[in-house]
Amino acid sequence: MLTNEKKFAILEAVNKASESWKLAFNSGDAAGCASQYEKDAVMHARPFGIFTGTEEIQGFWQKLIDDGFANVDYIEPNIEIVDEVSAVLTSGWKMNKAQGVIHKELWVLQSDGTAKLREDDFEAQG
Repeated sequence: MLTNEKKFAILEAVNKASESWKLAFNSGDAAGCASQYEKDAVMHARPFGIFTGTEEIQGFWQKLIDDGFANVDYIEPNIEIVDEVSAVLTSGWKMNKAQGVIHKELWVLQSDGTAKLREDDFEAQG
């Protein structure tokens, strides 16, 4: 059974990391986006493909930024704690040139108490 203190720590770490990712993207910082992922993370960006590891993930975000995508915002995000070290974020999202759904962001606590993405599964729609 997770203590309220542990739940709070997980939620706080995930919220902070998620905000850092959004700030990096909205600042045009693809390296900053990639730094929010674990080294061997897997990102399924529908319909674009699957990207593995921070180098491929950074390349994906860099291309989007270079193509003029910006101003990402999450719509009604929900965070569900999975266990003592991880939580899943789901949400709608929108930006200046696209919108869609986050099916699963699996955030995992690291040894330093921060959270990083291990899995990212999202979809651009319409």
